[in-house]
Amino acid sequence: MTKQQEAALETMREWLAHPQELGKAPAKIEIAGEFDLHDQHYYILKYKKSLLGKWLVGVCGFEDGETLEPCGHTFSQMEPYDPADALEKCQAMVEMIRQYWMDRAREETERQASAGPFSGFVLLSTPEWDPEAFKAQLKADWNIDYPPEDGEQAGANDDNTVAVFEADGMTVAVSLMDFPVPEGEAEYWANSNFMDKEKAVAAAKAHRAHVLVAILDQMSQGRTRRQMGELYVKLVATLLKAPNALGVYTNGTVWLPDYFIQVSEDLKEGHLPLLDLVFVGLVRYEKGVCGWTNGLRAFGRDELEIRDSQRPPNEVHELLLNVSGYIIDQDVTLHDGETLGYTAEQKLHITRSEGFNVEGMSLKIEF
Repeated sequence: MTKQQEAALETMREWLAHPQELGKAPAKIEIAGEFDLHDQHYYILKYKKSLLGKWLVGVCGFEDGETLEPCGHTFSQMEPYDPADALEKCQAMVEMIRQYWMDRAREETERQASAGPFSGFVLLSTPEWDPEAFKAQLKADWNIDYPPEDGEQAGANDDNTVAVFEADGMTVAVSLMDFPVPEGEAEYWANSNFMDKEKAVAAAKAHRAHVLVAILDQMSQGRTRRQMGELYVKLVATLLKAPNALGVYTNGTVWLPDYFIQVSEDLKEGHLPLLDLVFVGLVRYEKGVCGWTNGLRAFGRDELEIRDSQRPPNEVHELLLNVSGYIIDQDVTLHDGETLGYTAEQKLHITRSEGFNVEGMSLKIEF
């Protein structure tokens, strides 16, 4: 037996032992053949779940006939092994695996292309913004110099209502708009703040101007989406300390200053300020509770949704928030057809389709 054949056997054993597959090593496993396809080398494997069980078929591939590192094409549909059609079954599994990874690559390209900016609207009671006070507060809060100590700055206008500068290696734009957020958007979406709806709506109705703050993606090369998101939270938290700040319209809701600033303090403990970056909306329809996220798209990920759940609203909210934190904190991408859960036994199925409560594609979690 060659070393590559031994590697194929061991790779299949490990794959079968995964909790989402066989859950244990096979009782018996053998090489049953080999073939080449798409310039890669594959082994046909037959294995038994138990010593008295029937033979099942699986496949394991390598980039060529010599390397010992599998190419990622290890799979079994746990169908019966039959020498007459084993090759055909294994080739079909390879084609399915290849299609799966091509689909995943296409999805990832779509997500990154549709990644939204980190931006928001700080609502003001009067059309005034003091750049000097903002600079001092930003330094006091986060030790960020604006403009940098060398005095260089990407740009600013004469009346100090627009500033573009670098902070932590990222380019920031802050602009005073001496009019309310157009088309009543802030007032409308303030209603989604189920934690403090009345005050959020009142703040939105009272605003007469706003400060637009954004991290400019195309000018912040080399920084991760998480770093951009954390800088965004720092900027907004500092802007909300202005005496005329009423709240911030961001991620499909309006947060009041005290709440947003309190969450931002998580950064000083080295934690992700998740509640400032991702909003979880809830609504009850006739068939059950529906929940959705708003904010993951800025991280280049699909938003999440739960449809018609029979679980209590707080459990729907908790799950969506926990999964969002997992996606951002661990920098993972969930895909159509996968499962997730708090335990090895819990398997919540994921499907990707057009959004129901969010625009574009979303991942629906069965819960």
